[in-house]
Amino acid sequence: MQPVKSSRVLYLPSGTGATIISYLHRGGIDVNRLDRHLLRFFGYPQQGWIDIGTTRLTKADFLYRVTHAKAAMTEITLIPGETRVIFFDTLAKELGLDRKKLETAYEKYAPYPDGVIWPDTYYIPIGITEEHLVYYLVKRSMQRHKELSKKFFGIYNEKNWFRYVTIASIIQKEAADESEMPIVSAVIYNRIKKRMPLQMDGALNYGKYSHVKVTKRRIEEDRTRFNTYRYAGLPPYPVGSVSLEAIKAAIKPAKVDYLYFVKGKDGKHIFTKRYKTHLRNIKSVNK
Repeated sequence: MQPVKSSRVLYLPSGTGATIISYLHRGGIDVNRLDRHLLRFFGYPQQGWIDIGTTRLTKADFLYRVTHAKAAMTEITLIPGETRVIFFDTLAKELGLDRKKLETAYEKYAPYPDGVIWPDTYYIPIGITEEHLVYYLVKRSMQRHKELSKKFFGIYNEKNWFRYVTIASIIQKEAADESEMPIVSAVIYNRIKKRMPLQMDGALNYGKYSHVKVTKRRIEEDRTRFNTYRYAGLPPYPVGSVSLEAIKAAIKPAKVDYLYFVKGKDGKHIFTKRYKTHLRNIKSVNK
């Protein structure tokens, strides 16, 4: 009899034995409807992530472990504003995963290069493959995006929703705190309405540049659409992950007419409508 082949770490949804057998079969594991009787003999299937310890087992041993195995878990956090590149660097380092395989899986499952994975604390089974991990992160995150869109708008249109996520990702990078988010949002919308380039450093903190200070030279040399000094409008996709507060600000900006802001000495921003006042604010900050 041929051994059953599977990943060492498996995800099992809640449900009856028949449901679990059907789920495993759809995932390419060599089990069939009759195996639900053997599964019932061993006990109730586990739920969530399980570590069966190996990738090749007899069918009886495999089904036994489906009912008895547990997975050792570890904790990974994606903070709002962080980029996928930095997050994957962390995953690869802390979980001993292959960086390139994470990228390959992400390109396979995610609709946008960044801003898809929802910032949260995830409990990850040790031994999970790169593809299973990314599939889980993207699927769970996309469900979160859909739920929020339906909550705010009653419908989910992926393109329209991720336009808000893109705006929110710039807000996330630019605002000093949550109280500033609706005001920064208003500046973005006001400048777009007047067909002014956004000219925001946060948009240039994409990908591997997440924590790199934006310099004059960087602004001059960066030719991507994330350079909102060079190109008008929004970047092509989100700069990084976004918080719920940033999303709310992107959907409902403050009712102000500001067009400019500069970071003050206390770390908070000084907002203004007029360019001459903005220049005076810059001089005051730099004294």
